[in-house]
Amino acid sequence: MSNRQVGLFFGSFNPVHIGHLIIANYMANYTALDEVWFVVSPQNPFKEKKSLGNMYDRLEMVNLAIEGVDKLKASDIEFKLPQPSYTIDTLTHLKEKYPTKDFILIMGEDNLQGLMKWKNADILLRDYRIVVYPRPGYDGGELKNHPSITMTETPVMELSSTFLRQAVKDGKSIKFYTPDKVIEFIDKKGLYS
Repeated sequence: MSNRQVGLFFGSFNPVHIGHLIIANYMANYTALDEVWFVVSPQNPFKEKKSLGNMYDRLEMVNLAIEGVDKLKASDIEFKLPQPSYTIDTLTHLKEKYPTKDFILIMGEDNLQGLMKWKNADILLRDYRIVVYPRPGYDGGELKNHPSITMTETPVMELSSTFLRQAVKDGKSIKFYTPDKVIEFIDKKGLYS
């Protein structure tokens, strides 16, 4: 029995939107991955607290967005790790906690370009596989051909959480940009306004 292949999709998800959901669903259903975990990043100690929605609210919005969807789940693993959390440390921790799963990194081409600047980038590339989704205006550079890296045909979504937050602030509709349950949660909590 081979290990389950789990894709890790890191982000603030502030708020989660259909761009994120399309990427995660594509990765879970059109690649070799068995499931995808949204790894919600905690409050970054270096960021102005106010600019980042409360981490439990962001986690809850992901849970609401993927409710009842097989193969997708939300993870608060980084909430419990020392800050700031580096990807390599999170991966090491997950490997210990779930020895029967193989963890694969999901990232955009924009991140791939700067990957060599990450903490222990060489170890990341040696020990883990990375599945990459396209980002307009970016080219993965030399790393595209690295044996650990798989480029995908994930549909491209030009939508940002910044755009959604601004829309809410301006009292504009965000219907269809994120699931209705997430919109209800944002309204109920008065987030971003």
